[in-house]
Amino acid sequence: MKWTDDRGGNVEDRRGSGGGGGALVGGGLGTLIIAAIIFFLGGDPSSILSSGAGANAPRTEQRQLTANEQKIGEMVNMMGKWNIETWNKIFQQNGMTYRAPKIILFENTTQSGCGIAQSAMGPFYCPADQSVYMDMSFFNELQSRFGAKVTEFTIAYVLAHEVGHHVQTLLGTTQEVDNMRRSGRFSEAKMNQVSVATELQADFYAGVWAKQTDSREHILEPGDIQSAIEAAEAVGDDNIQKRSQGYVNQESFTHGSSAQRKEWFMKGYNTGDIKQGDTFNQLLR
Repeated sequence: MKWTDDRGGNVEDRRGSGGGGGALVGGGLGTLIIAAIIFFLGGDPSSILSSGAGANAPRTEQRQLTANEQKIGEMVNMMGKWNIETWNKIFQQNGMTYRAPKIILFENTTQSGCGIAQSAMGPFYCPADQSVYMDMSFFNELQSRFGAKVTEFTIAYVLAHEVGHHVQTLLGTTQEVDNMRRSGRFSEAKMNQVSVATELQADFYAGVWAKQTDSREHILEPGDIQSAIEAAEAVGDDNIQKRSQGYVNQESFTHGSSAQRKEWFMKGYNTGDIKQGDTFNQLLR
């Protein structure tokens, strides 16, 4: 992936600042649910997070960031700016106004609008404060546990997926899904299908972002798209279930299979057209 001089990605870097404290609710959740939270590139974690009760998270000491950590922060700042410029253009083309999310880098734990964020959760988007939370240690897990080759563009894909959830919030999709969940009118199986459609649409938006950003900035190098595909496939429901429990239960999918995640990312990349990403009509007919 080629670097550019773009900076100003609305990044808040909390690494090295200490912190912790607060609460994580969800002690009664099953092991498989916890595993899903940890290893999926999830969207809204508010169903398991709360800032009101629970055990205190451990505090970390303040420290200086290493040179490598500073470089990572600079890279994310660049990627954040790419997202702002690309989505500004897409929204303007469709008669809308884009509001960029904040990107928060942290380590171990930090406070989010959805409760305490923990590194074990992996990257996530919080609609309550319209922010993306990323502990970069997730990418070590992605490579060591799930075999995805992590490159700079892998990080770009993950960030673009989470920004895709922000786009869903701006377009009202997140609110519609939340209303469906809160209504109690839909079965668990149906809501799992809705969750899959939500996640695959975020993958689609990541593909749209990659296409349009490369057209403008010429950032892609050989192997970059393949690294994004490998990351998407690594966190497919079927791959995670095989690794965690030894068998696949398609009815419990919440993020889509490896093949689906690849398919929708590539559809976004090949079309570059946000209007081609109606995963809900495609999957819920």
